[in-house]
Amino acid sequence: MKNLFVGNMSFQTTEADLRALFEPFGQITRVHIATDRETGRARGFAFVEMPNDAEAAKAIAGLDGKEVGGRNLKVNEARPKSASAGPRGGGGGGGYDRDRGGDRGGDRGRGGKQGGRFSNEDYRDSARQPREPRW
Repeated sequence: MKNLFVGNMSFQTTEADLRALFEPFGQITRVHIATDRETGRARGFAFVEMPNDAEAAKAIAGLDGKEVGGRNLKVNEARPKSASAGPRGGGGGGGYDRDRGGDRGGDRGRGGKQGGRFSNEDYRDSARQPREPRW
């Protein structure tokens, strides 16, 4: 079973269009067009699952770079979603990471900032009071 990534699609491309495009190459198990959660509009890429690896390889060879809806499709084998990838591949989704000198909450080991809150008590013994954070 191969999961194929289809990128650079026209936003008007439908599931039926993709099925018609891939069916000459073999059997299709599933077609999933990625949509925006808020607007429901297509995001310009999709995933097509094909049970036969040889047929999937033929589909990649036959459709990669093909013009559909005024755009050249990008078709390749989909890579598995990484566990740490956040929004836009941000690698962890924000916050502090132990590898970067902190963790995601509680006492961060930085003068008692609990839960990321700013407090002047952290700087009681400091000669100079800090500026308010910019966020």
